[in-house]
Amino acid sequence: MRVHQAYRYALDPTPEQAAALASHCGAARVAFNWGLARIKAALNQRAAEQSYGVPEELLTEVAWSLYALRRAWNGAKDTAAPWWAQNSKEAYNTGLDGVTRALTNWVASRTGARAGKKVGFPRFKSKHRATPSCRFTTGTIRVEAGRRQVTLPRLGTIRTCESTRKLARHLERGTGRIVSATVRREGGRWFVSFTCEIDRADRVPARPDLVVGVDLGVKDLAVLSTGEVVANPKHHRTALKRLRRLNKQLARRIGPRTPDGGRREPSARWRKTKAALGKTHARVAHQRRDGLHQLTTRLASTYGTVVVEDLNMSGMLANRRLARAIADVGMGEVRRQLTYKTSWNGGRLIVADRWYPSSKTCSGCGAVKAKLALSERTYTCTGCGLILDRDLNAALNLAALAADVAQSCGETHNARGGAVRPGARARLAPAKRELPPGRTLPRQRGSSPTLTDKH
Repeated sequence: MRVHQAYRYALDPTPEQAAALASHCGAARVAFNWGLARIKAALNQRAAEQSYGVPEELLTEVAWSLYALRRAWNGAKDTAAPWWAQNSKEAYNTGLDGVTRALTNWVASRTGARAGKKVGFPRFKSKHRATPSCRFTTGTIRVEAGRRQVTLPRLGTIRTCESTRKLARHLERGTGRIVSATVRREGGRWFVSFTCEIDRADRVPARPDLVVGVDLGVKDLAVLSTGEVVANPKHHRTALKRLRRLNKQLARRIGPRTPDGGRREPSARWRKTKAALGKTHARVAHQRRDGLHQLTTRLASTYGTVVVEDLNMSGMLANRRLARAIADVGMGEVRRQLTYKTSWNGGRLIVADRWYPSSKTCSGCGAVKAKLALSERTYTCTGCGLILDRDLNAALNLAALAADVAQSCGETHNARGGAVRPGARARLAPAKRELPPGRTLPRQRGSSPTLTDKH
């Protein structure tokens, strides 16, 4: 199976190499702002001509394809960036490609061709707020034989903080090919991500016949239908005391803004505190990512079928009392990782419909409660007398859903690793909310849900 896979490594550059990395990322930002300014000027000119009644065929042409922008950049780079020769051409291509992608997404969102939240018109990138990033697609991109260095165009050989043996083995065997490399600065450290085409061997989960339901929550990170409870480490909550202290300290320093909104040179102590704050945030993000990867990898490599819920994260985060705790879990990331990891490991992922009442349904008799308060952590069935932990009951209902999916659709794309969503797609609304008037429950015990394949 040939897949696209990324390998990410922390870099350990020398001061000269760190300056070169920053220069390339700055060049990408300059090219992005130049391309965006050019397109905005053309759009404004076209709008003015339309207001004067100029015929359509005589209006100013606005072309934001990557080819058109690169051609215009090559003609204007001596004036726009006289120092352009100091960096690789890939740096400027990164910025221009970013403009093309941003404008394409904006147009697709306006015309309805792009699903999800509306995308606004792109904005200029600030030197102080934008994340430094640069992408290389051509030139010398390789992992050195010593497995402790990587080579990038114009940047040379840079040492890594960890071994690159996993990627090096694929390259040596001929089962992998590097497509691109992206350098990025996060939390005061430089990282490189190699996007590769990898030939992965066909795998089978350790227990291919077993089904596991996964109920994600805030009290516990996940409760499995097997009875296992995965504790929520709450990394952000643990670091909250330090974050508050650093934010208060940052407010006392002389920052880049004056009280009246003007600009000034920030003090050295402000820069030092700002760097410490960024490192703390990055540490929390890395800890959360590592924990989620360990959980999803174990689920995908152990169970043949994994069942999760289609949670409305935007609606859940609208609750100001629970938004911080919900965001600290990373529920959306769990589903994203399970989507491709189950495919890689030969399993399947079933995504329950957003309106499926997994918490309100009794896992013993199938009775559905009309209401279930969030404070009720123990599920008590008035029909059969079942008393069970609320999250475990939901996980058991999710696991039982896999049998209904198999009976109603048989062999589907989902059985080969894709994602299947039982039930019709619901409108965006906070998860676990009461159904709107006129809508019925997507499944009752003993019936089969409607299925749609999601490719």
